Amino acid sequence: MWSLKISEGTSPWLRSLNNHVGRQVWEFDPNLGSPEELAEIEKLRQNFSQNRFLKKHSSDLIMRIQLSKENTIGEILPPVKVKENEDVTEEMVTKTLRRALSSYSTLQAHDGHWPGDYGGPMFLMPGLVIALSVTGALNAVLSDEHKKEMIRYLYNHQNKDGGWGLHIEGPSTMFGSVLTYVTLRLLGEEANDGQGAMEQGRKWILDHGGATAITSWGKMWLSVLGVFEWSGNNPLPPEIWLLPYILPIHPGRMWCHCRMVYLPMSYLYGKRFVGPITPIVLSLRKELFTVPYHEIDWDEARSLCAKEDLYYPHPLIQDILWASLHKAVEPMLMHWPGKKLREKALHTAMQHIHYEDENTRYICIGPVNKVLNMLCCWVEDPNSEAFKLHLPRIYDFLWVAEDGMKMQGYNGSQLWDTAFAAQAIISTNLFQEYDSTLRKAHMFIKNSQVLEDCPGDLDFWYRHISKGAWPFSTVDHGWPISDCTAEGLKAALLLSKIPSDIVGEPLEPERLYDAVNVLLSLQNGDGGFATYELTRSYSWLELINPAETFGDIVIDYPYVECTSAAIQALTSFKKLYPKHRQKEIEHCIKKATTFIETIQEKDGSWYGSWAVCYTYATWFGVKGLIAAGKNYSNSSSIRKACDFLLSKQVASGGWGESYLSCQNKVYTNLEGDRAHVVNTGWAMLALIDAGQAERDLTPLQHAARFLINSQMENGDFPQEEIMGVFNRNCMITYAAYRNIFPIWALGEYRCRVLQQSSA
Repeated sequence: MWSLKISEGTSPWLRSLNNHVGRQVWEFDPNLGSPEELAEIEKLRQNFSQNRFLKKHSSDLIMRIQLSKENTIGEILPPVKVKENEDVTEEMVTKTLRRALSSYSTLQAHDGHWPGDYGGPMFLMPGLVIALSVTGALNAVLSDEHKKEMIRYLYNHQNKDGGWGLHIEGPSTMFGSVLTYVTLRLLGEEANDGQGAMEQGRKWILDHGGATAITSWGKMWLSVLGVFEWSGNNPLPPEIWLLPYILPIHPGRMWCHCRMVYLPMSYLYGKRFVGPITPIVLSLRKELFTVPYHEIDWDEARSLCAKEDLYYPHPLIQDILWASLHKAVEPMLMHWPGKKLREKALHTAMQHIHYEDENTRYICIGPVNKVLNMLCCWVEDPNSEAFKLHLPRIYDFLWVAEDGMKMQGYNGSQLWDTAFAAQAIISTNLFQEYDSTLRKAHMFIKNSQVLEDCPGDLDFWYRHISKGAWPFSTVDHGWPISDCTAEGLKAALLLSKIPSDIVGEPLEPERLYDAVNVLLSLQNGDGGFATYELTRSYSWLELINPAETFGDIVIDYPYVECTSAAIQALTSFKKLYPKHRQKEIEHCIKKATTFIETIQEKDGSWYGSWAVCYTYATWFGVKGLIAAGKNYSNSSSIRKACDFLLSKQVASGGWGESYLSCQNKVYTNLEGDRAHVVNTGWAMLALIDAGQAERDLTPLQHAARFLINSQMENGDFPQEEIMGVFNRNCMITYAAYRNIFPIWALGEYRCRVLQQSSA
C-alpha cells in the first residue's frame, strides 16, 4: 500500500536547509494496509477508470484517506441544504464553515502544510522515464509498484480517440501521444498491450502524420532516446551562453523557466548525445513513423509540426534563423577550429547547470529541467556525485492518486496553498476553534521563508536576490517568486495580529523587512510585477519562441496576479509598519495601481495567466485596486469589473469558467453552463470586496447558496474541472483550491456581509 511521507529525508544523498520541511514523498510498503483498506483503494481506482471520460480529474482520494485517518476529529456536523427560495442565514454559513474547516484540518500534514496533487501536464513523466532509461537507472529508481501506477495513470488519461493530450483534460496531440506511447513501451508495455490501448495510440500517431510531426521538445527527447536524428531538430547552440549580456537575446535575459529548460537542452544538442540503441529503441523506430526510418527526410522533419499541437506557429523569421544555423553555423562548430568554441560553450552550460542544481538542493526550478539537468550530469560523468545527488530528488515530483502515479509540475505547491489557506481560515473569524491548525500553518510559513541569497556573484549567474522571499513550494527549492512572497507576507502579517498563545510567535520585523525589500526590488519600470525576476528583455523576443505548444515563454512578463498580490502585501505591511521605507512603498503601490488599471480588458475583466482565467484575474484586479484605496464609487475599473462578473453568473448562482478561456483568450463557460466551486469563490471574494452587498445582495445570496449546497457529506468540496494554467495552453492541478476558496468566500460572506448587515 502507498503511504505519503512528510518532511522526511533519510538518504545520505539528500541535502536540506531546514530538515526537509514541506517535503512530500510517496513510498510503497507491501505490509501496509488491512484487506478492507486495500479493497477500498482498489474500488476507488476502478471507479475512476470506469468514469474517466466523464470525469478526467482525480479527487486525490488516497491522500485524503490516509490523512483523515491520521488526523481524526469528532463527528462532522450534518450537512446544510438551502432551498431555492430560501435566504442564506448566518447560522447556515457558520455551520457550513465549521464542517468545511473540520474536514480541511484533517488534511493538514504535521509540518503545517496541506499536501496535494500538482499534476495535470502529460509531457512531464516521459522526460523522466527516457532519462532514467538512457542512464540505465530506470529499474533502480522505479520499483515495479512505481511502474504499475505510472502505467495505470497513462492508460487512464488516454482519450477516446486513442491519443493523449498536452494535459489531462486536453484533446489529443502528437506531443502527448508519441511521448506517452514511448513511455509505456519503456515501462515494459508491449506494442499490443493495454487491451487494445497501445494499438489505438499507435493508430492515432500514424493517422496524424507519425512522430516526425512531433513538437520541438518531443523531437529533442526522441533524439536523446535514439528514436529520432539530431539532424531533424532545429539548432539549440550552447554558444548563445557566450554572447554578451547586453544583447536582448542573451538567455540570462529570458524568463528563468525558459532559460533553465533550454540550458540543458543546448548542452545535449551541442553534444549530440544519444542513449544506447536497445531492441526497444529499434522497435520504436518501426512503430512511430509512416515511412521506414532510413527513408525519413530529417531536414524536412525539422519544421514539421502536427496541426493539433500548433498553438504558437513559427514566424518566417524563425524558419530563416533555424535554417541558417543548421546549414551554415552548426557545421563550423562541429569541426576544428569552431569545435574549440563549442567545447567552451558546453563547459559554460555545465557550470550553470551545476549552480542551479546545488542551489535548489537538486530539486531544480521545475520537472523539465530537473530531469534534463540530471541527464546532463550523467553525460558529463556517469559516476559523478551530481548524478547521485539528483536521483533521490526524483521522488519529490511523483504523486499517487486513484488515477495512478503522475509527475507533478513542481515539487508541490506547499507554501502557496498554505499562505492562501491561512488567510481563508482567518477570514471566517472561527480560527480560535481551529487554533492548532492555524498554529501549524504559521509554523510552516515561518519555516519556508528564504533566509539567504544564492552564493556568489548573482549577476554572473543571472539570479535575483532571494533573501526574505517565499518560494512556491519549499525553502529547499528556494527560487523566489513575487506573488508567493506577497501571499507569504500577507499571511504572516495577518497571523501577527492574532494572540501568540493561539498561533505562536510572530515573524521578527527584520524578516518582514527582508520580504518587503524583495518585493520592492521586483517592480518593473511600468509598475507591474513579473514572477521570479524583473522583465529583462523585450516582448518581440517571443518571435524566437521555439516551443510550438506554449505561448509567452521567452521573457518574464508582468502580470495582474503578481502586481495585485504585491499591492495587497505592501498595503498590509504599511498599516503595521508605517515608517519603514514609507515613500518607496507608497510610490510602488501608486505605480502598480496604474499598471493594473492600464491592462484591464475593455469588458472590465483581466486575463489570468496562472489559473482559469478571467474570473481568477478579475478577483486579483479588484483586490489590488481596493487595497490601493480605490472603491466602487471612485473607480470606473472596479465598476466595470463588477459588471463583468455579474454578467457571467450562471443560473445555479455560481460561476463556471472553462480552461478554453486561457488558450483562446475569450471567456468560455463550462460545458452545460455548470458552475464551479473555485470560480464561484473567486467571483464572490471580488464582489464582496467591491461592496456588492450594499447595492444588491441577491447575486451573493445565490452564490453562497450554490457553495453551501455543493458541500459534500464529509465537509469536503468536490473536485471539479482543472483550474490552473501556465504558458496560456497547459493546464495544471491545484487540488487545495476546492477547499480554500469556498471557505474563504463563505468566511468573508459571514463576517463582512451577514454580520455587518445584522449589526
